[in-house]
Amino acid sequence: MTMESGKPLAESKGEVAYGVSFLDYYAGEAIRPSSAGGGFIAPSPFTTDTGAPKGKIMAVQEAVGVTAMVTPWNFPIAMITRKVGPALAAGCTAIVKPSELTPLTAIALKVLADRAGVPDGVFELVTSDRESTADVGKEFCINPTIKKISFTGSTPVGKLLMKMSSDTVKRVSLGKIPFVLS
Repeated sequence: MTMESGKPLAESKGEVAYGVSFLDYYAGEAIRPSSAGGGFIAPSPFTTDTGAPKGKIMAVQEAVGVTAMVTPWNFPIAMITRKVGPALAAGCTAIVKPSELTPLTAIALKVLADRAGVPDGVFELVTSDRESTADVGKEFCINPTIKKISFTGSTPVGKLLMKMSSDTVKRVSLGKIPFVLS
């Protein structure tokens, strides 16, 4: 990361630890009963005339399906682990398009995921140069197999991704994690 982006070595080491912390946290979430495939029951916020709850609300946490993530150059490890960790914990598969400025860091993460035993097709990487980045983003938006897009970057690009995703009614998170509580 230091060689690729010019980030000072101490900051690179800090980001690696930060990125690992996301994976540790979401690995723990994956095995909690209230996580992927789990849920909870809560009293309704609506009340009767006596003030008692009008029933209960059941929240089910479940995978949304294939998720696509577009990450920035400035935190090439942390933004990938922050997005991929919860997607995998929720039972989703993840396709990541890292910044064209820091693809080597993302490739290193993919190699580590493969070595750790992440099954083929569960965590995939799509790299591109600056000229083809928009095409990759468009494919993420219009491909009906992809059910959710998570993007961290500029507001104009986020708006464009949201607009292009409307025909396939994708869930879009701008700077958020890729699972939905429904």
